Amino acid sequence: MMAMTFAGAGDRVTQAAAQWWTRLRAEDPSDATIEQWLAWMEEDDTHARAFEEVSRLSQRLGQADSHAREAFVAEFAGAAERRVRWPLWIGAVAASLLLAVLGGRMLDRIYRPQAQPYASAVGQNRDLALPDGTRVALGGASAITARYADDLRKIELREGEAFFSVVHEQRPFEVVAGPLLIRDLGTAFNVRRTGDRVAVAVTEGRVRVSVPGGKDALEAGAGQQVLYDPQTGNGGISIGPIAVDDATAWRGRRLEFVNEPLFVVVASINRYSRRPVQIADPRVGALTFTGTVRVDAIDRWVEALPRVFPVQVSAFGDHVVLSSAERH
Repeated sequence: MMAMTFAGAGDRVTQAAAQWWTRLRAEDPSDATIEQWLAWMEEDDTHARAFEEVSRLSQRLGQADSHAREAFVAEFAGAAERRVRWPLWIGAVAASLLLAVLGGRMLDRIYRPQAQPYASAVGQNRDLALPDGTRVALGGASAITARYADDLRKIELREGEAFFSVVHEQRPFEVVAGPLLIRDLGTAFNVRRTGDRVAVAVTEGRVRVSVPGGKDALEAGAGQQVLYDPQTGNGGISIGPIAVDDATAWRGRRLEFVNEPLFVVVASINRYSRRPVQIADPRVGALTFTGTVRVDAIDRWVEALPRVFPVQVSAFGDHVVLSSAERH
């Protein structure tokens, strides 16, 4: 396949842009190709400008008749004082190539705000600052992805727990946790995610919580918690009171639970335990627990469970298994 050639060192950037332009017209470019292209675009401002110039030129060529195309190529080459050799196929494919480069998934990749991941290790609480000054505290084994743009501040809580102290500004601040969309209304709030089960506790201000398919969003203020559990009725969402200190007790290495299913409790302590706990029987996971688990005393708490619940604890070298003590 023929390619564009240019004279002069400065034109090597334009030639590279044309080569990327050609590579990206593949029917389904690989993610690796797109990542390499994005990295090249970000290396220097001239790369992005050259690529835009090539894309603009392809669009104009694709829309023009043969005489206008020849005149435009001459104009383009003359203005830059360079010689251009265009492949014969460029006019026929220019329009479709432009769509391939700037349409669909690639357009999303180009203009989508860059995602910045943050994570904490098992047993580690981590404090961090986002680009706008918003403070985030991550609980153990938790992960978020932040995307910031001119009109957007969006955080995804991929797993675990996070406390947000949001800086107020014109751009909305939103947190996605499983199926929930949480919009800040000038506030500080805690979000804990266990699969699709999400708890949002507000310590200051207010939040608006939306559920896919829900008719209305819920608003919660300080001292309130919104709980989403797809296994329950009423659309899976409810709102109730919560002690503000309990909502963020994990920051002091203390996990507080009020009428929580044991599978949620176990998932929470596993984010701090080097010897994870496994639940072998769904009946055990459905048991509810109210109380405190200290991060530095998880093993003792697990050992004491048979005194409170009909469970059997089987300890192994690298994990613990909870099974039902009741006969089937």
